[in-house]
Amino acid sequence: MDDVLKKIPVREQEPDVRAKNFEEVCLGYNEEEAKCEAERCINCKNAQCMKGCPVSINIPGFIEQVKNGDFKKAYEIISESSALPAVCGRVCPQETQCEGKCIRGIKGDPISIGKLERFVADWAAENGIKPSTNAAPKGKKVAVIGAGPAGLTCAGDLARMGYDVTIFEALHEPGGVLVYGIPEFRLPKEKVVKREIENVKALGVKIETNVIIGKSVTIDELMSEEGYDAVFIGSGAGLPKFMNIPGETLSGVFSANEYLTRSNLMKAFDPDSKTPIKIGKKVAVVGGGNVAMDAARTALRLGSEVHIVYRRSEEELPARVEEVHHAKEEGIIFDLLTNPVEILGDENGWVNGIKCIRMELGEPDESGRRRPVEVAGSEFVIDVDTVIMSLGTSPNPLISSTTAGLDINGRKCIVATEDTGATSKEGVYAGGDAVTGAATVILAMGAGKSAAKGIDDYLSGR
Repeated sequence: MDDVLKKIPVREQEPDVRAKNFEEVCLGYNEEEAKCEAERCINCKNAQCMKGCPVSINIPGFIEQVKNGDFKKAYEIISESSALPAVCGRVCPQETQCEGKCIRGIKGDPISIGKLERFVADWAAENGIKPSTNAAPKGKKVAVIGAGPAGLTCAGDLARMGYDVTIFEALHEPGGVLVYGIPEFRLPKEKVVKREIENVKALGVKIETNVIIGKSVTIDELMSEEGYDAVFIGSGAGLPKFMNIPGETLSGVFSANEYLTRSNLMKAFDPDSKTPIKIGKKVAVVGGGNVAMDAARTALRLGSEVHIVYRRSEEELPARVEEVHHAKEEGIIFDLLTNPVEILGDENGWVNGIKCIRMELGEPDESGRRRPVEVAGSEFVIDVDTVIMSLGTSPNPLISSTTAGLDINGRKCIVATEDTGATSKEGVYAGGDAVTGAATVILAMGAGKSAAKGIDDYLSGR
């Protein structure tokens, strides 16, 4: 009975080994392990796990096929709903979504839905299985702005419906946050991201890189001059936030976005890379989310001693429990209930310390978390030579400022309906971080999926 209540363990690199390389930490299930884990699923009639999935994958359906050993059928079931299963299986916060609602989790461990999804996607790739579409051409063109999770999902769904879809990507490689934001040790680029993008292209989606919408061409021009019948904006939120404390302009201060982009997209961790990155002896990462963990674990692998500086306690850390656990195993130092008040510099303008103040938790704020309050007279200095600010991001205003009739809110996010992604401009839809601000990969995918249906309804006259 106890065997049924416990998850099949997932093999991982040992902490002292993986902390020195950029290879994937989690090694995933093999066929036998996947089938054993799938056997734990009781195939609920009213599957709560599906209600927790933003893209509504038929979870009991694909797990049943894993039980049967029909991995191809399992992949076909997942592909009906998700364009990026190998990505989602690795980076989705399953513990608060599908697995968080799993009935098995009431009296034991929930089913490892994410690890099973990853297994199926990897098996399909290793066996040359690709998604396909037999939809008749609709004779209508849709432009998708941004080749990140929202854009790739929206484009893939529209292509399956028979639309002629082109994605316009500002960077030189498609993938968005999947290529510039998430490190290799969590999400391999060649093995996983590029493979998933090729699967989207196999559906007929075209991708044009190095196109900055708002500069290279505007949305109005795409619709009036290029003949696009609808546009989806999935441009993400890549504008970093700072604390506005003294010393943030010193040399050796990075946004997490810049630090991770240099490493992930430009391969600064490779000794032969032409992209420079400062490898500090001691690094402070300010923030407690998944991006902060990614930046900290990247700096560690580059050879730094790394401190996470976060103003609340461990219970309030917004990062996934798994990411915090891995960071601790690898030797990241957590300075909790600690808030920076100034970044200190030397006579040459380089960081040589970060002044902080101790915090204690007071009453809950609007987020429901207890508000951190400064402890008077508790200032101290952490000896560091590099500071990485990981305080969230907001959408770049370029698209909204160059598109007539497109409403934005006070956070500079595009205003769009939750169910269809429709904006204030006819024929223009939006979703993901461009609408919500920085969120998760799977929520962006869910928004792209909803927008695809909204665009189909619009272009079909429904």
